[in-house]
Amino acid sequence: MKVKVKQTIDQTIQPSHARRSLLVAAGATLAGAGLGLPVLAQAQAAYPSKALKIVIPWPPGQATDLVGRALAMGLTRILGQSVTPENKAGAGGMIGTDLVAKAAPDGYTLLAASSGPITVAPLLQPTPYNVSKDLTFIAMAGLSPYVLVTAPDFPAKDAAALVALIKANPGKYTFASSGTGATAHLIAEAFNAGAGLKAVHVPYKGSSPALTDVIAGRVSYCIETGAATMPFVRDGRLKGLGVSLVKGSAVTPGMPPLATAAGIPGFNLGAWVGLVAPAGLPKDIADRLAKAVQEIMQAPDTLELFNRIAVEIDFKQGAEFAKYLSDTSTLFADVIKKNNIKIEG
Repeated sequence: MKVKVKQTIDQTIQPSHARRSLLVAAGATLAGAGLGLPVLAQAQAAYPSKALKIVIPWPPGQATDLVGRALAMGLTRILGQSVTPENKAGAGGMIGTDLVAKAAPDGYTLLAASSGPITVAPLLQPTPYNVSKDLTFIAMAGLSPYVLVTAPDFPAKDAAALVALIKANPGKYTFASSGTGATAHLIAEAFNAGAGLKAVHVPYKGSSPALTDVIAGRVSYCIETGAATMPFVRDGRLKGLGVSLVKGSAVTPGMPPLATAAGIPGFNLGAWVGLVAPAGLPKDIADRLAKAVQEIMQAPDTLELFNRIAVEIDFKQGAEFAKYLSDTSTLFADVIKKNNIKIEG
């Protein structure tokens, strides 16, 4: 690789200064020939030198979309380059995820990633991408807590009473989910297994119809995102009995952790959202992006947005992020195996 070094030496410069300048130029030239690092460092320091895009693999308005747009705005401010969100929805988030997995690993194409297409989908069906080989996990931004809800007149005042009631009547009660194999379904199955419950699964096409039938009393209970459930809990159309995060959550005020309320020690599950890139992304770029995400998560406007969409800010980066994903995948894989969960046709 040839590197052109443009250099202007003032006629009045002292000889020692001139010699030093020439040595700097020679060092840059040798670096370009593969004999040093200054040019490489200079090139990496220049990132980003053009506009970026964040692919959002879901339709506008969903939690991942809103988080992705918040990340795009924050990165635009911090990086000094335009970062454009692009919705590429379809196939449960797999279309947009695959697009990023096959993009150049240069830091200019990023993914607003979430648990569905990355943690859950590969456990249930073939995916066009290999999560462990095709992606770089930059940073987790937040965690969506799930809330156990029933109709207001359901004969259980709290989570412990619900567990006792369903345990005493195996197979009599039902639970709804937003679809077989959805994150909500797996969390509900993990809850049932942890509490020793036997209930009948009623899958729906989305959380809205599932919650509609819980409100109407046609289904006994449901565990769904705080974003989907809390508006109904606040207006009294649903009764909230507990939240899926072991420490509770600021975005679901008044909800005790199911770990203690339902007697399931260590129960701690949610749907994560974060920033991901193609595999092979240079470490310095990944670190810079992770640092930017951390800064975005500390901004007051981000906190306000996350509270509004019921997503708990939970920053993790690099190895910590990867370990969290691995642990969650192992847990969900166990739930799928024990309950023989399959996606039909």
